[in-house]
Amino acid sequence: MSDPIIGLTEWLQTAPGQYLLGWEQAQFDLTVADLFGYNALQLGLPELDTLRANRMPHRWQALPEEASRSGVPQAEVALPVAPDKDLNGEAARPRVARVHLVTNAAALPFPAASLDLLVLPHTLELSADPHHVLREVERVLVPEGRVVISGLNPASLWGFRQGRGHLWSRLRLPGATPPKLYLPEAGDFIGPWRLRDWLRLLSFEVESDRYGCYRPAVSTEKWLQRTAWMDRAGARWWPIFGAVYFVVAVKRVRGVRLLGPAWKPRRAGATASPVPVANRH
Repeated sequence: MSDPIIGLTEWLQTAPGQYLLGWEQAQFDLTVADLFGYNALQLGLPELDTLRANRMPHRWQALPEEASRSGVPQAEVALPVAPDKDLNGEAARPRVARVHLVTNAAALPFPAASLDLLVLPHTLELSADPHHVLREVERVLVPEGRVVISGLNPASLWGFRQGRGHLWSRLRLPGATPPKLYLPEAGDFIGPWRLRDWLRLLSFEVESDRYGCYRPAVSTEKWLQRTAWMDRAGARWWPIFGAVYFVVAVKRVRGVRLLGPAWKPRRAGATASPVPVANRH
């Protein structure tokens, strides 16, 4: 059996993989640019530099242990990745992703309430226990901290083709050629409605969500360009059926509110109003 993470990396080098990375990079750039704080962490998918537009003084990139190539924690790992895409969708020069630490996604090496921003690009769907990962995210985030999550939408043209391939492989019809899977086999779909329920249980409030990548499940750059009009039509006519969803949630702490000063301003004392005196003259 081949390494599933290598399969994912190879798929991201294809035309649909580059299309996906380009759209997501633009969304991350627009979202994190105005998020302020001190500490930010990207967990997973080093092919994307999700924090490049953020201005927090401390920004780290972590790779989950199950997604690392060697499985051995290292201080810093250089991984060759696909070229970035700028906000206009044009290919930029290739870069080398710097992974600052390899860690267990369900046991992050950060104290409680220490991070202001945590970004999970496809991290949950590649995790063995995504709900536990979200619990760890809730632990390390400060009150009013934000988590940004991207994932593949099962209710999309890409999800439909992938589901059809899995169903065909389960049936194992004799003499029939099973269709080739469109997406890599690594990970499982987590629908946006399911993710919303998990976030609500952990006292997160969804601040915004959006969908993208409405083009059909084609494999060549030529057909992706021919169907580019579907991105505009999909965003208008069938917005929730994009191949990728993008969620921003805020950690709310119930019963906690800002307190005012302990002292109260002293009320002005009563002043004697002048009594009119009748004119004696």
